[in-house]
Amino acid sequence: MTDYEAVIGLEVHSQLLTASKMFCSCVSGYQDAEPNTTVCEVCLGMPGVLPVINRRAVELVIATGLALGCSIGAYTKFDRKNYPYPDLMKGYQISQFDQPVASNGHLDVTTDGVETTVRINRVHLEEDTARLLHRNGSGDAYTLLDANRAGVPLMEIVTEPDIGSPAEARAYLTSLHTILRFIGVSAANMEEGNFRCDANVSIRPVGDQELGAKVEVKNMNSFRSVYGALEFEILRQTALARDGVRIVQETRGWIDDKEITLSQRSKEYASDYRYFPEPDLPPLAIDRALVDRIRAELPELPQAKKTRFMEEFRLSDYAAGLLTASKDTANFYEKLMSFSTFTGKDKYLRAESNSNWTITELSRLENAPGEPAVEGGVDPAHLAELLDMIASGVLSTRMAKTVFEEMYATGEAPGRIAEKGELEQISDADSITPAIEEAIDKNPGPVEEYLGGKDAVIKFLVGQVMKITRGQANPQLVTTLLEDKLKAMR
Repeated sequence: MTDYEAVIGLEVHSQLLTASKMFCSCVSGYQDAEPNTTVCEVCLGMPGVLPVINRRAVELVIATGLALGCSIGAYTKFDRKNYPYPDLMKGYQISQFDQPVASNGHLDVTTDGVETTVRINRVHLEEDTARLLHRNGSGDAYTLLDANRAGVPLMEIVTEPDIGSPAEARAYLTSLHTILRFIGVSAANMEEGNFRCDANVSIRPVGDQELGAKVEVKNMNSFRSVYGALEFEILRQTALARDGVRIVQETRGWIDDKEITLSQRSKEYASDYRYFPEPDLPPLAIDRALVDRIRAELPELPQAKKTRFMEEFRLSDYAAGLLTASKDTANFYEKLMSFSTFTGKDKYLRAESNSNWTITELSRLENAPGEPAVEGGVDPAHLAELLDMIASGVLSTRMAKTVFEEMYATGEAPGRIAEKGELEQISDADSITPAIEEAIDKNPGPVEEYLGGKDAVIKFLVGQVMKITRGQANPQLVTTLLEDKLKAMR
């Protein structure tokens, strides 16, 4: 048993899906724009300009707070957070300090079968910063600044220090990431930088209640990076504590290729930022009718949908979890089930089959290189028809996978594809019998072996019939007809 335990709090910054920036009318979509082209006097921080609050951004933060079980404040205000970094042209960031939009929420996460409640301290609004682009030329290194990102609406979600391990942190982040996408407030794409995480890590002797010196870790751009950075930092701090070395409160950066953290600067306290109310923005009253409307418009959340899938369709915890990890996948599965008319026990068998095809076959094609020729890939109604064809014996599973790939590429219905490719399974005895007789006539040796008592030879003969029928014969029916024919010859 270790003598120290980790205490972790996470700060997630997630860009919001708004058409314009937080305090001006510039477009918020900057990823494909030329540097410093989606800017104006406001987001460049020119003297004498006035910010205006983006209403949609406030609504999206309210939706997030409600999804996380937060209380929504009757009033909120914006504050100036002062720090002199080169990615802030104004020298301060418009953020929120003591009156956030949402506070006192929670998110339940499960790690290795154990459920943990992570308390959410606050969800607040602020503006994103510009981007620093570091370059190493043939001469001296230099840094460029792209202000396109400056002013994009940024939501910060701050937890209490309730997380005890890198695994719990990863479970929290993946769950939060899914929720933000489900409710449509953020693209939450870590690779593009619109879902970013900072971690506050400390250790303390097991059983102590007092928190140790807090180290903030930045520059983590994937769930794997967060896990690795936390794991490294816990080991680093534990080794220092065991050697009697004082742990310094500081900000450290994660170096992904070396898998280490390095010191960047001493850690700031809230007083270092010299917060004061933003004089150009009045306090904002949040209408209760607006909150009620947003609450009514929230979709079913991932955990609730997972529980319903397990109860309604008798899916396993694992399958239901995979299906609800993405809103698009969950919606596809529900539409697929709506086209499946089985009842009773057959309903649950079909639910499992639908789940397997969605999780395995559809995901395989979606994750393959390239894009589907048809927007949207597969129509759930077409997949339901395909599975009906398997259930009725019209297609074998192998044939169905071939048809499915064509469906994904072209958008055509499975019946049409099977008809064009002559892929329909032959399931009537009269059509298969000639092929059985041909296989017997052409393979006298194996036939004699079977008649002599080597029953396993039947597999070879079934294979010959399948070859003659180009794989279209129903293999179960072929086996039955062959056995009957050969037994009559003994």
